[in-house]
Amino acid sequence: MRRIVRVGVKYCYVPVPFDRMNPPCAVSPGDIVRVINLPGCPCANIMGMCHVSKDGIFAGMVCTNSLQPLTQSKPKD
Repeated sequence: MRRIVRVGVKYCYVPVPFDRMNPPCAVSPGDIVRVINLPGCPCANIMGMCHVSKDGIFAGMVCTNSLQPLTQSKPKD
């Protein structure tokens, strides 16, 4: 099943086999990336792919299934 990601949201990059065989240019496993839309390019989630940026700089195109949502830990009472 294809994961749907939202533009502007940060995710943790955990590559699926497709992204391991065709790695993006500037992203390593475990990096925190933000989903972006680029002018003149297909929008995020088209064919299960999206563009990402790392530290505000374009980092490549990845499978949406390679992006894991960041979890926020809740304080224990």
